[in-house]
Parts: sequence; structure tokens; C-alpha cells
Amino acid sequence: MDWLQLFFRDPVSLYQGAAFPFALLFNYLCIMDSFSTQARYLFLLVGGGALAVAAMGTFAALVFIPALCAVVLIHSLGPRDVHRPTFLFQMTWQTLCHLGLHYTEYYLQEAPSTRFCITLSSLMLLTQRVTSLSLDIREGKVVAPSGRAGNKNSSIERLRAALPYLSYLLFFPALLGGPLCSFQRFQARVEGPRSLWSRHSCWALTWRVLQILGLESLRVVVTRVVGAGAGLGGCGQLQCVFVLWSTAGLFKLTYYSHWLLDDCLLRAAGFGSELGRSPGEEGLLPDADIWTLETTHRIALFARKWNQSTARWLRRLVFQQRRTWPVLQTFVFSAWWHGLHPGQVFGFLCWAVMVEADYLIHAFASVFISSWPLRLLYRALAWAHTQLIIAYIMLAVEARSLSSLWLLWNSYSSVFPTVYCILLLLLAKRRHKCN
Repeated sequence: MDWLQLFFRDPVSLYQGAAFPFALLFNYLCIMDSFSTQARYLFLLVGGGALAVAAMGTFAALVFIPALCAVVLIHSLGPRDVHRPTFLFQMTWQTLCHLGLHYTEYYLQEAPSTRFCITLSSLMLLTQRVTSLSLDIREGKVVAPSGRAGNKNSSIERLRAALPYLSYLLFFPALLGGPLCSFQRFQARVEGPRSLWSRHSCWALTWRVLQILGLESLRVVVTRVVGAGAGLGGCGQLQCVFVLWSTAGLFKLTYYSHWLLDDCLLRAAGFGSELGRSPGEEGLLPDADIWTLETTHRIALFARKWNQSTARWLRRLVFQQRRTWPVLQTFVFSAWWHGLHPGQVFGFLCWAVMVEADYLIHAFASVFISSWPLRLLYRALAWAHTQLIIAYIMLAVEARSLSSLWLLWNSYSSVFPTVYCILLLLLAKRRHKCN
């Protein structure tokens, strides 16, 4: 089948699919009384190590080293001091690895190794888990391991104390993808006294598999449409709009499929279940809210719903910690976290400006557009403009060369973000005068 060949042509999907039976096996073993808590942690850790070696080869060391260092820092520093050093070390390590990719792509002019690209993706996810854990410790949501262990503890006791944290950072259902799972949720599910499976979980898993099949079938059709088109280099005026929309649609279908597959793997291992959830525990937020993403007329809402768990992580890590220009600083950090490619820098800065414009435009419209026919017309036009601006940003972020980015800048599609920039300047000036 065409969709099956297209789907498993991506190596990450192949490895995620190969890990699926082991996720089900882990869920099944949790029913057995003989499968102790320590054995569960070891199963997830060893599975993560095996999956890393299979997918990344020798590059797996680039993931193992920062994970081990993060555990050492967490066990060495106090709760109030743990976050900043851990964050700085993890982002420095990830940035150095991204610079290696820049050196290969832009200086040597060579295609990077597929295994190295998988390693970078896994490193980015590791950064999420490391910083989420350090924030939880600083905020008192997780008891600091440094406060549990005494100096008289043997090395074996220290290893046992470190096992849950190392297992969390490297557990195989979230190693190559998936929504961010908090340490509280991870620990509660691993140490839970009963099976994490339920009929609701089975139905949720089946529904996501059906969605993946539908998305992959649609992706085959869109791929043929995009392949038969002229591309940004050979399009003219309104044809560029169709090229923009169809190419971005192909990217979105790819992301949706991957996010659903990652979510399926976590749910198959039992980490998507809401059974026994404590009041203060964060739920597992799926990355793909397809209906909202495809129907919203607000760029700000799209930003919050696109890759939801990452958006929530960025909000907690950056947005809520900054008093001046929180939106801009959040998108700048997102560009840094993604690797600081030229297209990513331009795309995320453009996205930040579009979000600020979105706030002013819709605040103005809510006051001056009162009749429902005009509101309906405004909503329809705003939806179309939002989807086209998002498509423009997506093509910019996915551009892997300056020549591709230059084609996008010079295309007719640049009209859409330019309109929002002009409206932002006019409305900001108006608001300043009113104040």
C-alpha cells in the first residue's frame, strides 16, 4: 500500500513502530505481582538504551552523557539551585550538537547523517524532560533526591535512588517522540499497583490508529499534488498561494501522523491512562488537536495548540518567567531550542510578530464589529488569513537553505504576513494615542 510505504520510509516512525510491542509487553507485565517496581524502571531504562543504540548507533552517547550528567546534578544540588545549572548544561550540550549539524550542512555542504538527525531530535525531547524535572524539584512538586540520600548510603542505595530519574529521562516510549510526560505522572504510573490498561484506553488507542491511517492516505494524495506542482521557484502570483497552502498542508499531515503515533506508543505503555490520577498531577496533553488547528481564526490560539505539550512547556519555562516581551522571548528561545537555522530564526520571529498583531487586530474587531453578518464575514476572512500566514511560517521554518528562504521572501505569499505587520503598526500607534 502506498501510504504504508510512505509512512515507514521515515526511520523514526519505523523505530517507533518496532517499539510498540514492547510497550504493550510492559503494560502486560505490570499486571504480574512478580514484576517489581525496580524491574519496571529497569525495563523502561534498558528498552530506552536499546532503542537509542538501534536508532542512533554510536551517536546514542550524545544522549546518554547529558542524561547521566543531569541525574548527577539533580542529586548534587539543592532544590532551589538545581534548575539553572541543569538548564544551562543541557542547552549548552544541545547547542554544541546543533552547531555540528550547522558545520556539516553549511560549511561542508554535505547531507547530515540520518542517525545524527534522530539523535538531535531525541536530545531536544531530553531537554524538555530534564528542565521539566528540575522545575518540578524547584517548585516542590517533586521531592529533591539530594534531600533523600545521606552520606552514609552505600553506592547500591544511591544507584537505586537514581534509577527512577535516569529511567524517566531515557524511557523508551518517549525517547524518539511523544507528548511531554511529567515525572510525577511517570512515577505514579510505574509504581501503580495495578494494570494501567482499560477499555477506554483500548478505544482511544484504536481511534488514534484509525486517524493515522486516514492521515497517511490523505498524505499520499497531497504528496502527488505537491509533486505535480511548479514549486515556489516556478509559480506566479495566485499560483504561489496554492503552492504555499498545499506544501504546508503536507507538512501538517506529516506532523499530525507522527504526533498521533507517538501518543499511541505512550498510551500502549500505559502512560496515557487517567486511572488513579492525583489532583495535582498534570494530564498527558496530546500534541495534535487537529480540529482546533484547522478551524481557528486566531494565530495566538494556533500557537498554543500546535504541539500542545511543547507549547505548555515553553509557557512554563520561558513565558511565565519573563516580565518584558514574554511572547518575543518565548519564540526566540524556541528558535534556539530548534537549532537556530536561518529559516527557524526568521520563522519564529515572524510568528512572534504575528501573535502580537493577532492580539491587537481581534481586540479591535471585537469592539467595532457588532452585527453578526459582519462578524461571520470577518471570522471567515480571518480564518483564511490565519491559515495562510501559518503556512508561510511553516515553510520558512522548514527551509533548510538560504536560497529556499529567499524564494519564499520573493513570492506573492509574503503579502499575508506583510498585511498583519502593517495592521500591527497602525493599531499599536492608535493604542498609544488613546493611552
